[in-house]
Amino acid sequence: MDRLGVVDEIFLRTHRGLGTPIALQGLWRTFDRIEPALLQQIHDALRSGPLGRRVVRPHVPGARRGWRMNTRAHPLVFLEDPLQVPELLPWADGLGAELDPEFGPGWRLAAAWLADGGSVVVLTCSHALADARGLVHAVDVALREVGVAEAAADTRAGSAGAGQASGASTNTDRLPGPAAAEAGSQQPGVAVDPAAEPSSARPTAARESDWADAFRQWSIVVSGTIRALRQGIPKRPVSSAPVRAGGHELRVHSAVVQFGAAEWDRVAEEHGGTANSLFIHLVADLLWGIGFADPTIGASLPVDTRDEPRVDNDLAMTEIVVDRTDTPATLRTKARAAYERRMSSPGGMPEQLLQVIPDRWAYTLSKGAGERDILCSNIGTLPNSLRTLGTHPCTGVAARAIHPGLTPAHLPRTRLSGYLCRSGEDYILSLTGLDPAIESGTALTELAVETAARLGLDGTSW
Repeated sequence: MDRLGVVDEIFLRTHRGLGTPIALQGLWRTFDRIEPALLQQIHDALRSGPLGRRVVRPHVPGARRGWRMNTRAHPLVFLEDPLQVPELLPWADGLGAELDPEFGPGWRLAAAWLADGGSVVVLTCSHALADARGLVHAVDVALREVGVAEAAADTRAGSAGAGQASGASTNTDRLPGPAAAEAGSQQPGVAVDPAAEPSSARPTAARESDWADAFRQWSIVVSGTIRALRQGIPKRPVSSAPVRAGGHELRVHSAVVQFGAAEWDRVAEEHGGTANSLFIHLVADLLWGIGFADPTIGASLPVDTRDEPRVDNDLAMTEIVVDRTDTPATLRTKARAAYERRMSSPGGMPEQLLQVIPDRWAYTLSKGAGERDILCSNIGTLPNSLRTLGTHPCTGVAARAIHPGLTPAHLPRTRLSGYLCRSGEDYILSLTGLDPAIESGTALTELAVETAARLGLDGTSW
């Protein structure tokens, strides 16, 4: 049985109210209106793919939670009444409700036609199921499956036409994936959830593996704790999240701005930096432009640690401190050094400790971990498969995080989050603002375009 990692469980706790709730989103915009039948194909492929899973509890104390297949899914959401373009992001912001990676579907696919004649497609996923690169992988798998199915359908249609012309009979092939799963269920159209079977029906080997996993976890924790205690009793962890001033209404605002990749890379080179350091510089300048008064900004930088494509939260966090004299060139040096070190586990204790103690204790030990004034998540270049949906070329593909159900009690230290990805000949910058000084999504968008222009970048807002 596949097991949850330490970071997976951190995001699972946030889903349960122990921390800032986080869901990931991929957003696709197309020139024209996408047909619901294609969206249903993509939905079915996602349901039978890597996102089709849920968390199950272990039978043995100390064993890690595991993943089970789960083909249940929220139904496809499709709006036929066109959205005005300014309504796009506020509508997408509200798609994170009722995602449950443990007891129900942890993702949702939604789409809407736009008043400008195009479409927007939004995939929202609990962060416990996947990180950004993991979500990209899951979509890549699904879109490739849809492409293969469409090609197979075209081939069958051609064969059927030839057979009918010659008077030959044809056999109907069953498509792989969710269609096959539904064909084997007792009720047509109702998918079978293998994880829903009673525990008595599950293989004994799965329960035995809990014992083996628990033994391994406790061995790591005990030996690591002994080594840590040789250095003295660790200090009590202190949350990095400062107390926010009261009296402010909790508001989260979003913006997406698109840039030409050639121009972005040219400006980065002219400033002695890279595409990534220019990104960090821009997000930091935005926070100061919003009115952040401190002379320095703490920036948390996620680091992808996977060695092969998979959906798990396979990432670590590092940090840099940005001051007002920094340039893309100096931030390039700071980031390069930061990527060589990672934020350590609490008190030097083994990180597996967070998986064998009660959730509330684990939350206390890890509270505020990785949170700084800004988050700069560079997702990288998206696969070419994500640039088209069926026969519909995308005008832009964005990736970001949202905070469904966020309350003032769980407001993080992070005041502004930036997410950068490259799709074809464009960089797409997505921003999530939690600073009370941000008046609206429109104000955040205008500030982003203006700040980028001062650097020599011409941005187009979504």
